[in-house]
Amino acid sequence: MTENILEVKNLKTYFYAPDGLIKAVDGVGFNIKEKEVFGLVGESGSGKTLTALSILKLINPPGKIVEGEILFNGIDLLHMYEEDLRGIRGSRISIVFQEPSTAFNPVFTIGYQIMEAIVAHQKLDTRKARELSLEYLNRVHIPEPKKVFYDYPHQLSGGTKQRALIAMALVNLPEIVILDEPTTALDVTIQAQILDLLDEIIEKENVSILFISHDVGIIARMCDRVGVMYKGRLIEMGETAEILNNPKKSYTISLLESVKALL
Repeated sequence: MTENILEVKNLKTYFYAPDGLIKAVDGVGFNIKEKEVFGLVGESGSGKTLTALSILKLINPPGKIVEGEILFNGIDLLHMYEEDLRGIRGSRISIVFQEPSTAFNPVFTIGYQIMEAIVAHQKLDTRKARELSLEYLNRVHIPEPKKVFYDYPHQLSGGTKQRALIAMALVNLPEIVILDEPTTALDVTIQAQILDLLDEIIEKENVSILFISHDVGIIARMCDRVGVMYKGRLIEMGETAEILNNPKKSYTISLLESVKALL
């Protein structure tokens, strides 16, 4: 039986706002197996992204993780020292954020930022880090990778920036990649190209994926299993085909019906 690489148990992330308590993530639990693509789907504000950020303990005040366990290969990330957790973020667990235009620092070149991720986690000198950066820019099918290496983020299209983000997420050979709405900010043609690239990565790379999206069609294409989120809770979970073809919860049925209404 394939082992779980990640187990999220009773995760609660609350925000202590002036107007009261907001239970943004309220008792969420799921697992991801080795080489599995697990999806989280739901409307905006349902808690999908905050669940992902909680896994990496990237919650800032007034938000706080108040309860739960996040077991990565059996080790609870929530009780890990920050210094040790920095060795996992961007290395063993990486994330591709949903907005490529803001994910990169605008004052540094693309190549510098990918090299920075390599040097932070691997004992490589500058020359080898540069070679590895170019290798991964080429691996995600970026045209003219040597040029892109020296470009600044504002000089690139959204699709090229998204490919560069994926390259940076893969360059340290992570065991889990979190993809947070990786096609949302792109036009339809570029979305299709990025999804084709992700299909290729899933097939070739030894990696598990947490795929977050509000788009049921993308979830149907990409994910082995899916969890449906609503108001901070995971209300339904199972094999993707089963959830989409035989939903049990009224919210899931409404979510699917809303997609059909657009067709």
